[in-house]
Amino acid sequence: MSEKKTKKGAVVWLVIGVVVLIILLMLWLTIADIFGDTDVAAFIPPLNL
Repeated sequence: MSEKKTKKGAVVWLVIGVVVLIILLMLWLTIADIFGDTDVAAFIPPLNL
């Protein structure tokens, strides 16, 4: 019975951790969007025609 309780507790903490990570990711992307800093790695200089 103790093993089942431990496994259930681990699943609960795993779900809580995943939810927290998703919230942090959404917060990070929202802040990046507000500051206009969403595409840092893909900077393409403008063409001078």
